[in-house]
Amino acid sequence: MIATLAKFIDWTSIQFIWAPLAIRLKFMRTPRANGPCAPLNETLRLEQALEFLTGSDFIPAETRPAQVEFIPDGSGVNFCFQTPRPGEVEENNIVYGRIYPTTESWLARPAIVLMPGAPGSEYLSPFSIFPRRCNRAGFNVITLEPPYRFRRRPKHPGAQHAKGYLGSTEAMAQTIAEIRALVGWLKGEGCPAVALYGMSYGGWLAGLVASRDARLDAVVLNIPKVYPKMPCEGTIWSSVREAMREGARFFDESKKTPLNLVLTKPAIPKEDILLIEAVHDLLVGAEPIEKLWQAWGKPEIWRLPHGHVSSLVAWGLTDRVLRWLTPRLNVPHRSCATEDAVR
Repeated sequence: MIATLAKFIDWTSIQFIWAPLAIRLKFMRTPRANGPCAPLNETLRLEQALEFLTGSDFIPAETRPAQVEFIPDGSGVNFCFQTPRPGEVEENNIVYGRIYPTTESWLARPAIVLMPGAPGSEYLSPFSIFPRRCNRAGFNVITLEPPYRFRRRPKHPGAQHAKGYLGSTEAMAQTIAEIRALVGWLKGEGCPAVALYGMSYGGWLAGLVASRDARLDAVVLNIPKVYPKMPCEGTIWSSVREAMREGARFFDESKKTPLNLVLTKPAIPKEDILLIEAVHDLLVGAEPIEKLWQAWGKPEIWRLPHGHVSSLVAWGLTDRVLRWLTPRLNVPHRSCATEDAVR
């Protein structure tokens, strides 16, 4: 794609999608004028969020396998389980998921856990066509509803954002724990191989899981966020810039925590990690992904001539990713490779 066009699409999305979202979140986190006022740091819970991120409870060493129950709706593909990290919002304590199976005996085939990024991106390419492509390639696809979205949305709006940055970091920890619990269940049920495919924010979460969980057989990080970054950098709206300055300390300090993938090491071999970078990306940026590539021992990386948004429609990318995953998730191939190594 032409660099100017790719950057223009990203710039437009920053101004008219992410900037309004940032303002909306700011007002959710700000106390009402007729209610009790609190200092800004207390309102956003900066200190509590940073303390949580640096503690051992952010990503525990182990997470128990999920106790999956299939929903009796006649489909046989919808399931749910209790979150490993329950909280005050009752609706958010049940995790809902869906399986896109290859065959009736789907547990005998590898599974790809799909982790989309921003709200709504699960309906965009490649996520809308990804399950069907994976099924044709012989892989199952599994999706989970993220915390505070869809059926997990609180009855009282703003329940998560009222906790400021602490609520955001707790939601990240919850998502990571739920993915690990799902991986544990799949492995326990005899699924031969499990991979994560994450894009943008989902890629960031997939990277955090891959830095702690050696049970994964492959991980694809597509234009992943690498560390906390001020949202909407380059916006033309002064109100958004002001809102960003209020949280500047959190973003600066959280880069020193496990949220920064550059400071971590993968728990799986680098040969089973794929990084996908959009060289004209204005939202995540190419530089952070390059730093991650260096920090993780230079795994395979694809540098696409796209921006963040235009990479969603990169021609042929889905099939290319599946070709990369096939030898890593194909059990006979992996067994033969192990036998050859022994010989």
